[in-house]
Amino acid sequence: MIKQYFSYALGAFGHDAFYATLNTYFAMFVTGALFVGKGDAAEAGIVTTMVVVIRLVEIAFDPMIGGMVDNTDTKMGKFKPWLLAGAIVSSIGLILMFSSLFGLADSNTSIYFLVFGIVFVIMDIFYSFKDISFWSMLPALSVDTKVRNRFGTVGRFGSTLGAQGVIIVVVPLVTYFSQKFSGTHGDTQTRAGWLGFAVVIGLVSLLGALATFFGTKETKNLIRENTERTRFRDVFKVIAENDQLMWLGFSYLLFALSYVVTNSLLMYYFRYVIGNPNAYSVIGGVTAFLGIISVPLFPIIVSKITRRGVYVGGICMMLVGYLLFNFAGDSAMMMYVADAIFFFPYPMIFLAALMTITDSVEYGQWKNGSRNESVTLSVRPLIDKLAGAFSTGIVVIAAVQAGMTGDAKPSDITAHGMFIFHSFIFYMPMILLVVSALIYQFKVTLSEKEHAKIVRKLEKKLKTEQAEKQAQSENELSAKD
Repeated sequence: MIKQYFSYALGAFGHDAFYATLNTYFAMFVTGALFVGKGDAAEAGIVTTMVVVIRLVEIAFDPMIGGMVDNTDTKMGKFKPWLLAGAIVSSIGLILMFSSLFGLADSNTSIYFLVFGIVFVIMDIFYSFKDISFWSMLPALSVDTKVRNRFGTVGRFGSTLGAQGVIIVVVPLVTYFSQKFSGTHGDTQTRAGWLGFAVVIGLVSLLGALATFFGTKETKNLIRENTERTRFRDVFKVIAENDQLMWLGFSYLLFALSYVVTNSLLMYYFRYVIGNPNAYSVIGGVTAFLGIISVPLFPIIVSKITRRGVYVGGICMMLVGYLLFNFAGDSAMMMYVADAIFFFPYPMIFLAALMTITDSVEYGQWKNGSRNESVTLSVRPLIDKLAGAFSTGIVVIAAVQAGMTGDAKPSDITAHGMFIFHSFIFYMPMILLVVSALIYQFKVTLSEKEHAKIVRKLEKKLKTEQAEKQAQSENELSAKD
């Protein structure tokens, strides 16, 4: 079992290193290296707009991708073929995205936009296959909640290290490859540097997927065998009829949106409120250190206060962090303390939500009579994409309305602009978090004990049905004799 835990953690490490690279640093490559010398930011704006629009459109396809994974039946299982194919294609796609697409960005930008759109769509679709199949493996690795918690914990531990590790290596790697292939000196970053960085991350993602592919094993039991093919027209029906999945999804969307918006605007705070953008880099070190501590504590804490206590209690701790944010003013040290309190429960809340979504597989099977692992687990990446897309628009609106654009300085921000900024970075997210906690507290009833009861009921029901079918078959054979 140790081998499976380790293999799953390695897969999560590569997966989130890929995610962080795509969602955080691609925009830096486009604005800082791809179109340098053009004298106009229009090209970069077109590329980033294409990314946002494509991701919003593709969100609707995630449950369908989950349906395709659910309907897969091979000797390798239902998840591993998609995990491997998704890793290979998405890694190649990432490398192409961090390039000029064979010089088209210089010679013909119109053709570049067209080819980029095709590459991004293919990359994002196969990334979704990889994302959904990877996390959908959780209910297939075990039906025991405690074992699932361990897999979820090691997965989140690996993903935290992967995401935060990118923050640590991005500048050294880009600088190294820029010097090696472009002959630069100092910290100058070139296209070749970014391409080398993308190749490394693509390889890390692929190797992590291979570790999970060869090192994990799907369990076979009566509950998992009771699975029917999901018709595409029924995919959204499966989700809608699972009331616990819907309530949890709504709560998690509000939670994710509040966190992403605040996290995305923190850099603006250090630049336009504190007046020291370089001090922002410390935030990455703080979150990496706390993530390493927070994730392993999840199984211990959840065994004492349950998932509900982790989810609701964690949000209460984040609200304390928000209160400290509001009193930080222009103190960088106060912001570090506030961010530490704000971030510490985040990985554990994510795990509590993930485990609840995972357990809703059996809940849906018990309530509706059909088991849909990947369709159910597709809700989590769908929500993360939705929160990411919404937050992109919110961040742009907040920056423009507050006057935090271009060459603006902290002294240029008016009191009204500062109020608008605080409303977006602190006040609105605080309200969303409170609503999220209330929904989980009063509407999500799928606790660990309730899930254990459902598993027992399912096993009893399926054994009875199996015995009845066997008896009926024997009676039919006797009648023929």
